[in-house]
Amino acid sequence: MAKRIVFPCYGDSDVLEYLDFNVNKPNEHEVVVENKAIGINYIDTYIRSGLYPVKALPSGIGTEGAGIISDIGSKVTDFKIGDRVAYAQAPLGAYSQYHIVNKDLLAKLPDAVTFEQAAASMLKGLTVYYLLMQTYALKKDEIFLFHAAAGGVGSIACQWSKIIGAKMIATAGSDEKIAIAKHNGAWQGINYNAENVVERVLTLTKQQKVNVVYDSIGKDMWLRSLDCLKRRGLMVSFGNSSGPVTDVNLAILNQKGSLYVTRPSLGSYITNKMELDLAANQFFNYVATEQ
Repeated sequence: MAKRIVFPCYGDSDVLEYLDFNVNKPNEHEVVVENKAIGINYIDTYIRSGLYPVKALPSGIGTEGAGIISDIGSKVTDFKIGDRVAYAQAPLGAYSQYHIVNKDLLAKLPDAVTFEQAAASMLKGLTVYYLLMQTYALKKDEIFLFHAAAGGVGSIACQWSKIIGAKMIATAGSDEKIAIAKHNGAWQGINYNAENVVERVLTLTKQQKVNVVYDSIGKDMWLRSLDCLKRRGLMVSFGNSSGPVTDVNLAILNQKGSLYVTRPSLGSYITNKMELDLAANQFFNYVATEQ
């Protein structure tokens, strides 16, 4: 008998229930991971609240964790019992002592990276990987704008951009958070509750604006982000912390310089084991060497 957290209906955190369950045997391509740490992410609140509906209720929650393989399916050859592994795109149910995961969703965890580090950062790290390396490939010395830069994804993005050599203009909601972003590697910071974001970006770029804006805030930052972009610049909207961007008039993209907009997700960038290994190996190598 093991423990897990489920929710029988949509709602606030009080709908979560802590229950006993029996751990099933894995199918032929699956493994059982004995979780040593799990990741708690903002997207979990979207799922619990019903903003991102699940297929059926009651449902488990959480997609990220790290631990040791305790059982394997009959056709699993690239992992063995006792391997240290991490995952970020598993089926819902990671808030659990044991989780059954398809082998192609697992990454081997280097000894230099702890379970806690992996569970706390893998989803965010893979997100930063696709944002900065694939959605728009940042170049050395390139200036760009990144909102909410003191949060989980933003903190990793600050460090990753420093490794690349790109110059992040980081926004956050307080001077204390700006200090965190700059400590993590941001080039400049803007307190969006006390400063005019567009005017500061124009000053920092000598009126040139930026080629790309990364925004996880959503509706409250939408128009300000567009006004920070160069002609034919790219708006990367990857979150909704202030609410989703809705009722968009596409003509505004033309009016502001034939802008591009994308709404990417990790599931569209990491779709198979090869892509997962490439991203996870690079991220975990950074974690291991930058400590």
